[in-house]
Amino acid sequence: MNKLRIGLLLLGCMLVMPGFSDKKKSNYEPLFGKSYASYAVTSSSLKGAVFYLVSGHGGPDPGCIGKYQGKELHEDEYAYDIILRLGRELLKRGAKVYFIIQDKKDGIRNAAVLNNSKRETCMGKEIPLDQVARLKQRCDAINNLYPKDKSSYKRAIFIHVDSRSKKDQTDVFFYHSPGSKYGKRLATEIQKTFRAKYDRHQPDRGFEGTVSERNLYVLRNSTPYAVFMELGNIQNARDQKRLVIADNRQALANWITAAIEKDFKKSK
Repeated sequence: MNKLRIGLLLLGCMLVMPGFSDKKKSNYEPLFGKSYASYAVTSSSLKGAVFYLVSGHGGPDPGCIGKYQGKELHEDEYAYDIILRLGRELLKRGAKVYFIIQDKKDGIRNAAVLNNSKRETCMGKEIPLDQVARLKQRCDAINNLYPKDKSSYKRAIFIHVDSRSKKDQTDVFFYHSPGSKYGKRLATEIQKTFRAKYDRHQPDRGFEGTVSERNLYVLRNSTPYAVFMELGNIQNARDQKRLVIADNRQALANWITAAIEKDFKKSK
C-alpha cells in the first residue's frame, strides 16, 4: 500500500474530541448529500468561530485538468469535495460555516474520479466565465456576509489544486495576503500541523509545503483574514493519490481542522 495513503488513512479516525458532553445535537446540511447531510455537534472547540469556505473555480470553469487511468480529474470537483468535508468537520465542532460555492446535487462523494458538472453557483448565483468577474463575485459574497456575525474570529479558506509538469511532486502549500499577521499565523499553523502528521506517520518522508505571501485577487479583496491552499499537482501521479482516495480527502479536511482549532485557541 502506498506510504502516503497509509499515513493519511491513519489520520481519518484520530480527531475524536474527548471530554465533550454526551449530549449531541443533530443537524442537517443538504449540501453534504444524503449520506452525510446529518451530523452531530460533538465538540465546542470552535464555538464562536465563523468561516467562509471557497472552493476554486466552478460553474463554467473546471480549473486545471489532470489525467488518471484514462479519465479526467477536474480541479473544481476535488476542491469542492474537500471544502464540504472541511466544513462538516468545522460544524461538528460548533463553528458557523458559509459555503460560498455550492452545488445542490454533488454532496460529499467517495468515488475516485469525481464527475465534472457546471452546476456550481456562488450561493445560488450563476458563476460568470470571466475570471475577474468570477473572483469579484465570491469576494462580494464573503464581504456581504462578514458584517452579519459579531464574532472576533472570522476566517476565509480558499482551496485549489495546482497544475505543473507531471514529474513535479508537491506538498500542500499555503498563501496569505501580504502583511496579514493573522492570515500568516493560520497558514503557518496548518503547515506545522501537516509537518507533524507526516513526521509521526511517515518519518522518512518529510514535509516541504511552504507558507508565503501573495497578492492574489481573493486575498486582497476579501475582508476576513484568509488562507489560500494549493493541495498538490493534479498532473503528478503521487499527488493524485492525495485527491482520488476519498479517505485521503477526508484526512486533509481533518488536518486542516486540527490546525484551525489550535489557531482559534490562540485568539482567546
